[in-house]
Parts: sequence; structure tokens; C-alpha cells
Amino acid sequence: MSPEFNHQRRRFFGVAAMTIAAAEFGMTAIANAQSPAVPLAAVQARGHTSFAALKQIRAGVLDIGYAEAGPADGPVVLLVHGWPYDIYSYVDVAPILADAGYRVIIPYLRGYGTTRFLSDETPRNGQQAALAVDMIALMDALGVEKAILGGYDWGARTVNIMAALWPERCEAMVSVSGYLIGSQEINKKPLPPKAEQAWWYQFYFATERGRLGYATNTHEFAKLIWQTASPTWAFDDATFNRSAVAFDNPDHVEITIHNYRWRLGLVEGEAKYDAYETQLAMGPMITIPTITMEGDTNGAPHPEPSAYAKRFSGKYEHRNVTGGIGHNLPQEAPLAFAQAILDVVKF
Repeated sequence: MSPEFNHQRRRFFGVAAMTIAAAEFGMTAIANAQSPAVPLAAVQARGHTSFAALKQIRAGVLDIGYAEAGPADGPVVLLVHGWPYDIYSYVDVAPILADAGYRVIIPYLRGYGTTRFLSDETPRNGQQAALAVDMIALMDALGVEKAILGGYDWGARTVNIMAALWPERCEAMVSVSGYLIGSQEINKKPLPPKAEQAWWYQFYFATERGRLGYATNTHEFAKLIWQTASPTWAFDDATFNRSAVAFDNPDHVEITIHNYRWRLGLVEGEAKYDAYETQLAMGPMITIPTITMEGDTNGAPHPEPSAYAKRFSGKYEHRNVTGGIGHNLPQEAPLAFAQAILDVVKF
């Protein structure tokens, strides 16, 4: 069944972190989106299993691996993946955007795929600001002054931060699950029991047993997250295995553990990111044109759309995507995600 946009406001229900998100950001109405036509190129964009070009470039503290598609002189779209996923989340999105004339850049985050730290001395830091600084460094290394942004999960948080701190570098944004910028102080507050249960892996990672467990069973752990976060996504072994290779990165476990421990304030970040984190802790507004999206069967912790709508002060729409679409929305509903990118640049 092809997903279609559902323009009715979603029922407020207590899945995962919705309650705390509403309390943090307040409740406001969501803009209703008109259902756009699916681009003709999308008909030929399903079922891709590889990228035409995989490249490496030194950027900031990293040697970043990335996929690229589309004309070299086209407007740039930067697509950022989440945890525990990789660049293949966008393997069907990229051809649609490339056919529309965009230069599509899809990097491996630090700790994934072929991305490597340039120095053994650099802290394996997974805090939120570090990932966003990596993406700005990538744009600088590629000579990209301004990009259209897209992301989900860690990727959504990363592009949210880029849009909040460097709006002059960001033309527009598509963000799955909306506004995900957080702070250690807010994360110290306890959630209702059902919401705490949904974050079980975060508390598991806070222990040495959890670190060892993730290091020992990385692929099995990732597959479990895929299954629970997207309970109706019938991905096959080949699809999972293409992405699972990215988790064999030598820094993957350390980056993952640091990310979740940092969120809870259990470990320190790097001092060079302190000023950014101070700004982010204030919940800065996002001023660039934005479309937020949510799948109708997202099993991962996520806020209700009404909880974050007021964080976007530019032109804004929210789109609910139906048809059994879970957490990894770009890979599960590539037509809907690509259409949102094509639409947001027209705002």
C-alpha cells in the first residue's frame, strides 16, 4: 500500500516521550498540508540497493565517507541518517532528487561506515553539537555555502541544530519527528513510567553491562531496534545487512554509548562545544522553511507534532504519513520524504 498524507490531526496518545515533549514545548495547532502529487521520477526510484558514487573527504576532525548523486552544479541537499541506521536510509530518496536536478550528499556520521577520526587523540564524542559541527565542516570541505537539509532520528536532531545555530547555511529543512534539540538539564527530569520504558536502551547503555552487551551484539541489537521502531516494516536480511556493515566502524560503539550517556549527564562533552550547548539548552527557534513528518506506526520515542510546532517561526507544514510507516521514514516511505524535500524548497 502506497503511503498517503493524512491531513487529520493525530490523536494525542501516550507513546514514549510524547508527554515530556508536550510539557517542554507546549501545545499548539499543526499546519495542515495539501497532498502534493508524487513526482514522475519517483515511479522508477523504488528498490535501489546501491549508490553510484561513494567518496571520502577530510572535514574538521574527520575523514568523512559519503554518497553523492545528481549533478555537481545542482542545489545541494544534505541528508543525515540516524541510529542505528546508515546512508542506505536514503538509497531510494537520492535518485528522485538527483533526477530533479539536485546534488545529493549523504554522509556517514562519526562512528559509522567509512568515516574515521583523523587523530587517535580526538575524543570519541557523541554529543549533539559535535555531530552538527561535523556537518558544517563537511559543507566547508565540499565548498557548499548553503544546503537543503533532511534528517530523521540523530539526523533530524543534527539538521535541527544546524538550522538553529547556522541558519545562513541552511535553505530549508525536512525533519522527521520535528524538533529534537535537547539539553542535559531537561533530560534529568523523570518521565512517566510508560515513557521511561520506551527508553530502556538508554538506561542499558548507562551501565558497563550495556556497553559490553552492545559491543558484543551490535548487529542483533540494531536489528531489534529496527523491528521495534518500525513494527510493520517487512525489511529483509539483505536490506539490514547492507546497513549493518556501517556498525563495524571501530568507533561505533564508543560514539553510541557516549551519545546516550551524555544526554543523561553521566559523561562530559568537550569544552569547545559548551557555547553551542548553552544556546541549544534554551530551545532556540528555527526560522528556515520547514516540513516536519511522522509515520503512523513509529514505535520509537517521539513527541506529538503539536508539541513542537511553535518552535518553527518560518513557513511550516506538518505531514503525517500513513500506510504502516515507522521510524525510518525515508527508507520506508521514500516517495513521501523526497516529495517533502521538493516541496519545502518552493516555500
